[in-house]
Amino acid sequence: MLRVLVTKRMRAPREHGPLGAACAVAAVSAIAGLAGCGSSAHNGVPAAAVSTAGQGSPVRQLEQSFTSIVKTVSPEVVQIQTESGLGSGIVFDGKGDIVTNAHVVTGAQTISVTLPTEGQHRATLVGIYPQNDIAVIRLNGPRPHPATFADSSKVQVGDIVLAIGNPLGLRSSVTQGIVSSAGRTVSEGNGIVLPSVIQTSAEINPGNSGGALVNLDGAVIGIPTLAATDPEFNGAPAPGIGFAIPSNTAKNFASRLIASGSVAPAGRAFLGVVAATITLGGVVVQSVIPDGPAAKAGIKPGDVLVSVAGQSITTTDVLSSVLATLRPGQTVPVQILGASGRLATVQVTLGTQPGR
Repeated sequence: MLRVLVTKRMRAPREHGPLGAACAVAAVSAIAGLAGCGSSAHNGVPAAAVSTAGQGSPVRQLEQSFTSIVKTVSPEVVQIQTESGLGSGIVFDGKGDIVTNAHVVTGAQTISVTLPTEGQHRATLVGIYPQNDIAVIRLNGPRPHPATFADSSKVQVGDIVLAIGNPLGLRSSVTQGIVSSAGRTVSEGNGIVLPSVIQTSAEINPGNSGGALVNLDGAVIGIPTLAATDPEFNGAPAPGIGFAIPSNTAKNFASRLIASGSVAPAGRAFLGVVAATITLGGVVVQSVIPDGPAAKAGIKPGDVLVSVAGQSITTTDVLSSVLATLRPGQTVPVQILGASGRLATVQVTLGTQPGR
């Protein structure tokens, strides 16, 4: 789990923040000559808009569009429960396949899926691809209607979007915002880098992971996966900065998992540590993967990573970015600060990031 810049938002007990954002309609309100976002609002629409907007006004049309999208898409977004917590998923096809985040179902012994109208059902794991945080599970029994997936390559900054999921186990909760950026590269803090993700101002809360980020056509453009935290405030949530895996990426890997149950390794370098950013700067090793590259080189829990391949390591995001520039099989120097306070340099032969 990423400790500083971005962090997975899955487990319900860690819910935070509001379940909605109110101000994306401000631009439409301005066009209509209405007041902007103020302290008084109703259902995310400024009070002045509610009192003065007619049935055919731009604000009212936008509100009706939101309502229609939620009614259409909510039945296609399911709640997923494992021993570890709650997450969300999107109905991928008519065979009962559901695409979600890998971190929602990794390590699960039992998987339960709650459908909006058909209750709770068991599901089985089809496949997991941790490199892109994608997994597919299959419902035992019901065959709900699949969602429509848009071409995420056409997403533009400023597009209005809705995030639909199940934060805190609250079924079909909706947040709203815009696409803040496209093509971001972000770290999950465990050596995994997610390339070309969509940044959005729609709130992504615990339990939203694996849900749907949809456009105004009601089509899925991404899978909400990460929410930002602020290192200057001890990892407190940074409102309005969330990240979603693009729909094209999700479709690609989900289809391959359904076809064969696995995806060939991506060839990304793997250090084999679970690390966390220290509040005052630096990266500490929390644990090492048994028989992994770091373990074989003698790196232990509690060691602080100072540099990798000659590049200073100040955060887990930096660590992931550095590893993304290296290749499996490459031997690189890793400088560590041990528990005794002594600096040492070890040679690590990087592995290949595992995939299933």
